[in-house]
Amino acid sequence: MVRTGLDLWMDAPDPELRTARLGLVSHPAAMLPNLIGAVDALPRHGYTLTALFGPEHGFSGAAADGEKIGDTTDPRTGLPVFSLYGANTEPTESMLAHLDALVFDMQDVGVRFYTYLSTLFHVLRGAGKAGKPVFVLDRPNPITGAILEGGEVEAGFESFVGIINLPMRHGMTLGELAGLMNTEYALGADLRVTKMQGWRREIWFDETGLPWVPTSPAMPHLSTAILYPGMCLLEGANLSLGRGTSLPFEICGAPWLDGYALAEEMNALNLAGARFRPTLFTPSASNHAGVECSGVQVHVTDRNALRPVDMALHLLSVTRRISGEAWAWNPHFERLAGGSGVRSGLEAGEPVRQITASWAESISRFNHQREKYLLY
Repeated sequence: MVRTGLDLWMDAPDPELRTARLGLVSHPAAMLPNLIGAVDALPRHGYTLTALFGPEHGFSGAAADGEKIGDTTDPRTGLPVFSLYGANTEPTESMLAHLDALVFDMQDVGVRFYTYLSTLFHVLRGAGKAGKPVFVLDRPNPITGAILEGGEVEAGFESFVGIINLPMRHGMTLGELAGLMNTEYALGADLRVTKMQGWRREIWFDETGLPWVPTSPAMPHLSTAILYPGMCLLEGANLSLGRGTSLPFEICGAPWLDGYALAEEMNALNLAGARFRPTLFTPSASNHAGVECSGVQVHVTDRNALRPVDMALHLLSVTRRISGEAWAWNPHFERLAGGSGVRSGLEAGEPVRQITASWAESISRFNHQREKYLLY
């Protein structure tokens, strides 16, 4: 059983923190093994919460992707809830005025464009300006900390889905990334990370002994997170990724696609770790909401061999070709990809292996950079 930072805080609270006024930056997936959430567990063990902070999807975890959220009051605890995904992404001086420290506890999915990493970046910077300590309670990277994949963020393409320069699949925990960001980007926070016990870089979330709780409305299962590093890239085109179905990021399609032809071409590539099955589905959110789509479901046959970003580029290449004039990119693709190189390469007909090979240098450079921040 892996013990998270929150779990370890239940053992012997720091006497100094017993009297501290704490602000909790968190969401519903921040659970103890017994499924008691951080917002309940901390007060029960003697900690004093005086404010709550919510990331994308809100402190309740119920808001849709990209939905801007305002400040509110938690109806159960009566505590103020400050949104860090609305008018402000960084905690302001007034938000922090009546706090002694911030506690950050979120379950991440190990991907650059999943925005909890960006919220952590802004929390560290805001707390650094205000001189408030930040306690990061670490949790597992659910898709292992051993595999790195994807290109870097090109200068000028920084965004909330690419806040710092790292590969799409970065292989770090949020506790480790907090150290990297605070130092490499001079955020100035008084950072204190509570390490996990028992976590190893090569293990998947279902090998930790911890319960999986959806980290956002479209991340219901570990199987979703396994494919997400690549499949999310397809949201940069006019395709449905199954939002509003039971298989978000595990299916893709569009009204004009021939799912049988797509599955046949993808299976003919013999990509490691995946097979493709034709399917029909009707999404209830995002692209093509309410319209029947034809496409494929990705079945993972070997998650250790699978490289989801490489797989997704093949899906983009084949889908774009067989879609003809119906195909369209949207500007979000460059933000997700971290630059213009992937799109321009695909449009020029570059083989996917050539595009992925071009990432080797930046991945190697990042792997070297991250070494001194690894905690496990």
